[in-house]
Amino acid sequence: MATVELLFSALPEHVRTARLVAAAVARRAGVDEAVLDEVRLAVGEACSRAVGLHNSQGISTPVRVVLTEDEKKFSIEVADDAPRPAAVAAAVTAAARAASSAAASGGAVPAPPMEESEDDMGLAVISGLVDDVEVTADESGGLIRMSWPTTPTAPQP
Repeated sequence: MATVELLFSALPEHVRTARLVAAAVARRAGVDEAVLDEVRLAVGEACSRAVGLHNSQGISTPVRVVLTEDEKKFSIEVADDAPRPAAVAAAVTAAARAASSAAASGGAVPAPPMEESEDDMGLAVISGLVDDVEVTADESGGLIRMSWPTTPTAPQP
């Protein structure tokens, strides 16, 4: 199992770098070429969400992105340090599960109600792009886990 960890200051201009790194590592891990745009978009949404949460709450710690190449899948975790009260964390997790379930069943991803934040819209976009996604949040921050299947590649010389 190979792992790459990326830490970056919560600045919007660093999101592009995170997208590029994720796509490069995904390609090397054996993620299908046709899916790489989805990887880039999903990582961009997750990182933009984390940057926004850090900035809105005045958090100075870096955003963390962990890219893991496993035997049969490629996983990305995007973590933020923005605390969520228990009720908000439960709502975020439930909304992400509902969107993921709708996307997995081939149904439409439900749009969040108008009073919902851009944060929830970003989660809906991610759930529409990634079949295997898990979102958790608590008092210590949030985590978005995404994964894609890989196909074995011949060893590089």
